[in-house]
Amino acid sequence: MTDSGNIIADGDFLQTLIPQKNPFVMVDTLNDYTEQYIVSNFTIPKDNILVSKDHFSALGLIENMAQTVALHTGYKYYLKKKPAPTGYIGAIKKAEIFQLPEVSKTLVTTVEILYDIMGVTLVQAKVECEGVTLASSEMKTALAQ
Repeated sequence: MTDSGNIIADGDFLQTLIPQKNPFVMVDTLNDYTEQYIVSNFTIPKDNILVSKDHFSALGLIENMAQTVALHTGYKYYLKKKPAPTGYIGAIKKAEIFQLPEVSKTLVTTVEILYDIMGVTLVQAKVECEGVTLASSEMKTALAQ
């Protein structure tokens, strides 16, 4: 759960925490948050820009992981009552896509913060659906100064 013990599913509020805007939003729920990890959900709509032939694309899975990292940063700054700086993906390593999910499925994305030093964050991300791991990666992000 978040620090307040609540799951956050207010799409308008969540969009204030990430730099992406519709139709390019790939997170719809903040399930759990600590300084060291975050868990988000995303139920894949049929009309999503990264859906093809009723499946969410590999790029969509990677973007979902990246937006979960951005959600962690945005929520961390929200709790500090400060505006979140814009972040950028610096590197994606060890990205593996095991399976593409169908539309209407709900992704559960877990991001663990491995280190966060001077605006550079290294994370391990994993996307699951119905208990099956669909994708994983290691990402390095940097905040604009």
